[in-house]
Amino acid sequence: MKYYLLSVMQPVGGTPAPEVLEEIGKNLDVFHQELREADAWVFAGGLHGSESSTVLRPRDGDVLITDGPYAEGKEMLGGICLIKAPDLDAALEWGRKAALATTLPIEVRPFMGEADG
Repeated sequence: MKYYLLSVMQPVGGTPAPEVLEEIGKNLDVFHQELREADAWVFAGGLHGSESSTVLRPRDGDVLITDGPYAEGKEMLGGICLIKAPDLDAALEWGRKAALATTLPIEVRPFMGEADG
């Protein structure tokens, strides 16, 4: 088994209406349960907005600390889901299900090296 990161790409800006968020939450619960039943679940969680981030940059032997995101953009990392999958095709299928559950773009990226079950 390899580990794959499913990154939720969330648009910067307003929050969807409460009823929309409620439906997405229900869909995510179903998706996460399906991952658990398939023994593909490792971890999942949402993130606060990029405005709450702190960036640490090495500079001249020290570390510069700044508020805010590393880069401005139209999308931000809104959450992650770490899964186990036998191959990229299986991970992409989980990513497809995640995209349908969240209604957001999902980036699927493998971790380097092999991981034991």
